[in-house]
Amino acid sequence: MGTNPLDTLGRPLHDLRISVTDRCNFRCVYCMPKEVFGKDFQFLPRAEILTFEEIERLVRIFVSLGVRKIRLTGGEPLVRRDLERLVEKLASIGDLDLTLTTNGSLLAQKARPLAEAGLRRVTVSLDSLDDATFKRMNDSDFPVAKVLAGIEAARAAGLAPIKINMVTKRAVNESSIVPMARYFKGTGMTLRFIEFMDVGSTNGWRLDDVVPAREIVAMIDREMPLEPIQAGYRGEVAARYRYKDGTGEIGVISSVTQPFCADCTRARLSADGSLYTCLFATQGHDLRALLRSGATDDEITRAITAVWTERTDRYSDLRSEETAGLRKIEMSFIGG
Repeated sequence: MGTNPLDTLGRPLHDLRISVTDRCNFRCVYCMPKEVFGKDFQFLPRAEILTFEEIERLVRIFVSLGVRKIRLTGGEPLVRRDLERLVEKLASIGDLDLTLTTNGSLLAQKARPLAEAGLRRVTVSLDSLDDATFKRMNDSDFPVAKVLAGIEAARAAGLAPIKINMVTKRAVNESSIVPMARYFKGTGMTLRFIEFMDVGSTNGWRLDDVVPAREIVAMIDREMPLEPIQAGYRGEVAARYRYKDGTGEIGVISSVTQPFCADCTRARLSADGSLYTCLFATQGHDLRALLRSGATDDEITRAITAVWTERTDRYSDLRSEETAGLRKIEMSFIGG
């Protein structure tokens, strides 16, 4: 598929995350409180959401610019009707790392059809094995057992390697860190711990809520000795550690305590077709208008190239009192 045409500019574009819907079936730690994301929350009208055909066209353009990894997100992507049809369209484009991030609540039913459509692997969000703690983190109306059943269904369908994402929040689920590591050790799945981040403007984020990555590693290392290993590729967000007894590895994502903006190779496409160059963005760039106004592929390619090569976002590097007050895009809209 050729080399990345943006490599010569020093900021390769390798990874595209696509939010296929802003809807979800629970409120994660990044989409609170209830008074904002309750039953009366106004989601995007259907006409404003990109169609599968529009997404496919944009993905083909992004692939021509060097993207090799496509991740479907949300909201919760599995609530998007007929998602398998989109997966099939994207799988036909070429040799892409086609993945999906999910809260796992619908995965038991969806894993096999998604695999048959061409999905390669999944990442499942799971913040604790304890139901009470899980509910406190996510205000969910389904138990941990349902997520674990979804994980097993994904493994049976061949959606591997499976990654498990655990957001860690001080005094809420930090006591779940070692039990989670213990549970997934030796399973062939990679558990990744994510520092609680100030994504969006409604989750009440405070620096005191962050459990630093180095503390997470130390907690696990005391019981299950670890050693660091090299990143698998440029722009990999997780620092990797393997168990010294050879029974697997973990990852820690430390965008708060150890930012990695300089190596960012990731762009995000919202459900309504806005392009964002940062998870902490305050505004996007409207690609839907170009699609629906009759723009050619070349014109859209030039627009994407201009956005990417002119990006100056370094939110995590610059995080301070000045950045804390910015009105950022919510996680439910921009995707994880």
